[in-house]
Amino acid sequence: MPNRLETYRVAAYNTAWQSENKMHDDTVAKRFGFSGGLVPGVDVMAYMMHVPVAKWGRAFLERGLIDARFIKPVYDGEMAEVESLENDGELTIEVFSRGELCATGTASLPASAPAVNLSAFKEVAAVAERTPVTPATFEVGKWLGTAPRRWAGQAAKEYLEDIREADPIYDREGLGHPGLVQRVMNRVLVDNTILGPWIHVGSRMQLLAAAKSGDEIAARARVIANYEKKGHRFVEFDALIVANGKTPIAHCLHVAIYQPREQAAA
Repeated sequence: MPNRLETYRVAAYNTAWQSENKMHDDTVAKRFGFSGGLVPGVDVMAYMMHVPVAKWGRAFLERGLIDARFIKPVYDGEMAEVESLENDGELTIEVFSRGELCATGTASLPASAPAVNLSAFKEVAAVAERTPVTPATFEVGKWLGTAPRRWAGQAAKEYLEDIREADPIYDREGLGHPGLVQRVMNRVLVDNTILGPWIHVGSRMQLLAAAKSGDEIAARARVIANYEKKGHRFVEFDALIVANGKTPIAHCLHVAIYQPREQAAA
């Protein structure tokens, strides 16, 4: 019998309103048909991750599998309600805001983390000088890297506050939140080109090891698709997130619209 879990409620916060991506800016987002600046998809996914971590604890952080697809925006200051249904060991997760379905996904706990060949993922540096994005920027088969990032001490504390995460496991066990992996996946785009407004539309993430607070993490990403659909330009990445240059902590598939179609003026 499916089992409905307790709803997790979050007062959504737009962590990126000052970012380079002006899709998080109220004025610019309205040009693309939105009501205001979007809460980043990576943070909505972090809200979703609260549920499997609450259920499976550290085991999920070490080997959990989660996917998410973003359907409608979540806006700053509005309540995000994360609903979840457990059936045969899998969680179906839905995020509602303003009474609308905004994101869907699933989470599960494999018996073990799959083996990953670190050498199969080419380590490259982020570009030395970014240039404006073109379709050639994300040529299929191209390898992209990110500048290493570290969230330790106050930065780690502020991240948990920004995503409204109160689960004590991160402080108690000195662990990094897996939402940080998703932020690094966004850096695959941002560290390698100059983008206009863009949108993260979905991800699949297999965790391979629990990240520790203060780990230096970076992506080794390969472009696996680059296409146009309904006037939008999409890019898809297959990436390994590596801690301290040697420990794989997540295998990710990441999909983004890097050139969205602008809505015609009314």
